[in-house]
Amino acid sequence: MALLRILALLLALTVSELHCLPWFINVSESQGPGTILQSFSFNCTSHMPTLQLVHVQPPTTFFNPPSLTRWQGIYVGTVTLSSSARLDALSVNHYKLQLRFTCGNHVMEGPLSVNVRRDPGHSACAGRFASPAGEIIQVLETVTPGARLYTLLLPGLEVQRAQINIISAQDPPYFPGPFSINGQGWLLVPSQGLKGQAEKVFQLQILVTFGQNRSCLGMLKVKVLPVPSSLISFLKQASNITILEDLPPGGKVVQVRARGFDVRYEILSPVPCPLFSIGRADGVIRTTAPLELAQAPGAAVTRLRVKAHERLRPWASVELELTVNVRSVNRWPPRCLPAMLVTQIPETTPVGTVLNTFTCADPDSPGSILDYQLQFHSPPGSASLCLRDRVLEVNATLDCDARGACFQHAASILVLDGGQPLMTTEVPVLVMVTPVNEFSPACVPHKFRIREDAGPHTLLGSVVGMDKDYPHNNIEYYISGGPTIFSVDRLSGEVHLLGSLDYELQTLYRLNVLLIDHGQDQDPTHHRSGSCTITIEVEDVNDHAPECQPPFQELTIYALLGHSVEVTKVSCWVPQEPQRLAFSYSIVGGNSQNRFSLQGATLVYNNILLGPLWPEQFYTYELLIRVADAGPSIPHLSTTATVSVHLIPWSASTVATRTHRSTGCGPHFRCLQ
Repeated sequence: MALLRILALLLALTVSELHCLPWFINVSESQGPGTILQSFSFNCTSHMPTLQLVHVQPPTTFFNPPSLTRWQGIYVGTVTLSSSARLDALSVNHYKLQLRFTCGNHVMEGPLSVNVRRDPGHSACAGRFASPAGEIIQVLETVTPGARLYTLLLPGLEVQRAQINIISAQDPPYFPGPFSINGQGWLLVPSQGLKGQAEKVFQLQILVTFGQNRSCLGMLKVKVLPVPSSLISFLKQASNITILEDLPPGGKVVQVRARGFDVRYEILSPVPCPLFSIGRADGVIRTTAPLELAQAPGAAVTRLRVKAHERLRPWASVELELTVNVRSVNRWPPRCLPAMLVTQIPETTPVGTVLNTFTCADPDSPGSILDYQLQFHSPPGSASLCLRDRVLEVNATLDCDARGACFQHAASILVLDGGQPLMTTEVPVLVMVTPVNEFSPACVPHKFRIREDAGPHTLLGSVVGMDKDYPHNNIEYYISGGPTIFSVDRLSGEVHLLGSLDYELQTLYRLNVLLIDHGQDQDPTHHRSGSCTITIEVEDVNDHAPECQPPFQELTIYALLGHSVEVTKVSCWVPQEPQRLAFSYSIVGGNSQNRFSLQGATLVYNNILLGPLWPEQFYTYELLIRVADAGPSIPHLSTTATVSVHLIPWSASTVATRTHRSTGCGPHFRCLQ
């Protein structure tokens, strides 16, 4: 009959070439499986042609692969609806079929557009569900209460938001409780279950309503089966199975076995099961796809519900629940950014400063938690750095102002994953602490004393500067202004005399010594400075002997027995130092019989002695008087004045007189009682 229809179409249509594509055809949604959608013919004389359905948009199984027949030297291609076709214009109203024709080396492609038209009188209910006998469902009386028994598959059921209701009576005592069906078409076991309802058949009339004035009826018959007398059961089996993620597709996971006659196995859930399959006869569960957890993290845990039943009595069945755990295979160590950290920080970096945040990931398990550990190499056990989670921070004050304190911190960040075997990555860390010139040099004001007769290059002393930066006291010294007769050594701070001093001209000098540090900062041009005042006191040195005026005196005195006579007063001074007035006087020669003495600068003749020593005639004394400076200055220089005294004895009734030969004047002598 189908062949006659094809011939009729061929007679009605002219022979079309494939280059005439695309075709546009309209079809009613009421058309069912086997409906011929399009027929066409073409010539291919020297080869065996092929006609293929390349793809359908949107994807569906409603269309059969095109058939190709030969009739009177002409090839006829036909496109028909498949047995699963359920056209619904409200769900999909347009399909595009891509066809490919091959004749030897000649290949052509073209589309076939199928427009689905609504049919108001078309009933969506079809198949055995819509037949008078209805769809028969067999279920054991031990089925779980509330379990899903059946899913009603109708085109447009969800898109059109159809209402599904059981309209047949469900009242006790025949019914154990009401069956129910939801909007997804799931028929559910009564909440009381079906225990004790074996051999009973429940007829459920279902009304499906698609909007206004469009509905259809169907019948479901639920046949309750008794528990089979021959028990079927699974052998003892571990419910938790662990496999590695590198198990290839087709690899064996586990084999389940059940007691029974000619047992068959199937996976009840999940459906579909994309990762596992079970051998229908041997019960071997195998993988069907790669289990890489990095690409498919949902494969880590799969709960399988496996059913075993006898082939000839499928109602004699038993179920087993298995949990398949996929364990990651640790093949790659963590990868980190940065892979190495080399940084330089000044010693003044505050505590808590973030040096870097490390970002690491495990290629085997992206997003997994990694463990970070800080390990010091040099100096060992350093507390200057710390690692908080993934953040490297300064943990303690960095100080370069002690010997060996400013150094490189060599460490590593050890990153560990949690896989088996344990994989680690080591991130080298080098933190170089650079010195900072923090403190200004300083010195204590000092006082030096120097003799005025000191010669050039005489060392007065040293200016001692202090600087707490390391290297300590790395200072250069300079004199800022001031007199030029002094110098300070640039490195040692020693103060030297360059010229000559004169106490009489200047007794005090003040030097402003400038201190500049160096070599204490990462930047060699960064210096700090300080200063202090050095006081230099010039000590007086007695460099001029006294001079007496006159240097020689010749005197004549008349001495009374029993009286002391003031002979003369020695007048001396230092012309270069008129302020020097303190002198010491002593008779160093010519004072025979100790007749003369000095009272300060006054020469006195003592004539209180009686007896044979009293001179009765004229007598001359040549006295040498030493005059020395008596002040604090050293050395004590002296000069000698000469006094020639002519002594003439005189009676008591005669007044004593003297004659001063050096000046020509003769002042009266005063007699001392």
